[in-house]
Amino acid sequence: MVFRNADLPALFHRSDETAIARQREAVQDTRLQLWLLVLGACLAAVPGGWRIGAGFQLAGALSAVAYAGVLLATYRASGRRAKSHWQLNRSAAEFIKSMCWRYAVHGAPFDANCPDPEGEFLARLEDGLSELRKVGWADPRESGTADARAELITPAMRMLRAKPFRVRKETYVRDRLIEQRNWYHRRTVVSRRATTLWSVTISMLTALALFLGALQTFSAGGSAVAAGLLSAAAASCVAWSEIRRHQPLIAAHSLVEEDLAAMHTAMETVIGEDRWAAAVYETERIVSPQHTDWLVQHRR
Repeated sequence: MVFRNADLPALFHRSDETAIARQREAVQDTRLQLWLLVLGACLAAVPGGWRIGAGFQLAGALSAVAYAGVLLATYRASGRRAKSHWQLNRSAAEFIKSMCWRYAVHGAPFDANCPDPEGEFLARLEDGLSELRKVGWADPRESGTADARAELITPAMRMLRAKPFRVRKETYVRDRLIEQRNWYHRRTVVSRRATTLWSVTISMLTALALFLGALQTFSAGGSAVAAGLLSAAAASCVAWSEIRRHQPLIAAHSLVEEDLAAMHTAMETVIGEDRWAAAVYETERIVSPQHTDWLVQHRR
């Protein structure tokens, strides 16, 4: 049996789509602010200022417009709270996905000994979503749309839950554990490449600013304006790299990938049906966003 994201309830898809859209907005807002700051600095440093008439400088006016654009973008971003909504909807989507997988493959606490697995699943799911609503998550079901009010236990989930242990185990290992392990591996590779790119860029800009500063120190040429522009560009690159969190995510994703590899080996060799529910619970804990955030904070 194959179990994919398409087999998850509509509430997951709505939260996932909202998280992706809000992430795109948050990234675009930050990128726009940084670009406008660098553009404003570059225009302010234009020699002569593109003078028009007796006292008007076009470059200065455009620089002021760029800085005003930064203020406008900052105000708009604070009103939309895209980053907050992105993180809340991502947490909701991953929580729903994890709970659905636990239910479908008899993971704890929805194992075969649970007297009412459907009732327990719905109760725990609503409890978790209620906690997210308290901190600002907008439940799509409150909008009254038909797809958001669709059932939380899909036919595919019921079908997988009814399968024998061997089928549930194979499906979970292939479509959940290995899929997540591959995802963390891909993200680690992407983060390493991005870290290398931005580190080289920042180093080159800083080295050029240092060279110009050294020339100016010994009155051998150089330009304070050019050094300042290079410094502004380097600062923007540092800010962008920190916002994307490439460096801390490399360590966090690598550790999660190692834990999943160990769990994969255990599931294929020593974990039987008697320990299956606990193993699924532990796997879902490892791939949770909260666990990744904890690793980012403590394993830099």
